[in-house]
Amino acid sequence: MFHWFTERRRRKLAAQPFPSDWEEAVRRNVAHYCMLDTAEQGRLRGLIQVFSAEKYWEGAGGLELTDEIRVTISAQACLLLLGLPHDYYKNVLTILVYPSTVVPPPRKVGPFEIPLAPLEAPHPLIGQAFAQGPVILIWDAVLHGSRHPEQGHNVVYHEFAHKLDMLDGAADGTPPLQDRAEFGDWVAVCSREYLRLKHAAEAGRKSFLSAYGAVNEAEFFAVATEEFFDRPLRMREHAPDLYRVLGEYYRQDPAERVGRNTCTAEE
Repeated sequence: MFHWFTERRRRKLAAQPFPSDWEEAVRRNVAHYCMLDTAEQGRLRGLIQVFSAEKYWEGAGGLELTDEIRVTISAQACLLLLGLPHDYYKNVLTILVYPSTVVPPPRKVGPFEIPLAPLEAPHPLIGQAFAQGPVILIWDAVLHGSRHPEQGHNVVYHEFAHKLDMLDGAADGTPPLQDRAEFGDWVAVCSREYLRLKHAAEAGRKSFLSAYGAVNEAEFFAVATEEFFDRPLRMREHAPDLYRVLGEYYRQDPAERVGRNTCTAEE
């Protein structure tokens, strides 16, 4: 019964007219929106309306949340869902947005904890996803990445890829897949490409993927997701099997969209 009421409410939200100022914000801030065809744009607008309404949004560090911020973030998070069976990131309840890069406070040793090594100093953050907590995003990084996909860095894609990965209870670089065959193919391809990136990073060689993806399998999936959507032709050239398995998972073909601008065509 609860599920029926939830789906009914979501259908009503998705069917509402999309506000013109939201449309302007998405076109202005999210480069990928204008690469989608008309049907895809319509589906994405519906996803945005439900996602933005269901999540709890909070501005931090003095940031005043606006519709532009919520809609810009929602559009990018929901682009990852466009071809997936999903429940609107059921493991995301809260989204915290800071205006610019923050440095978290140093971690304190727990009362019953004996550290075996010195605690690492905190590093500046532009985004973070917690398994049992919120997604933290930095607005200036969000805006820059969404407007410049050619640079291959998108903090929203990165952090929400982590949340997709966590849906099965583990952040291990393998999100929930359809069946054993897809799982086997995924593990073979992603393990090979992860090790290739790790060896390149250890040798100081550049790769088509950011070296940050060599930290662990979870970061590899998040970094690969950024590249898959932002620079698909580059990924398809350097790692065609990786592009294929990501395409089969997301059920999208970003390379086919490159060069399309449906927003200009409509104007």
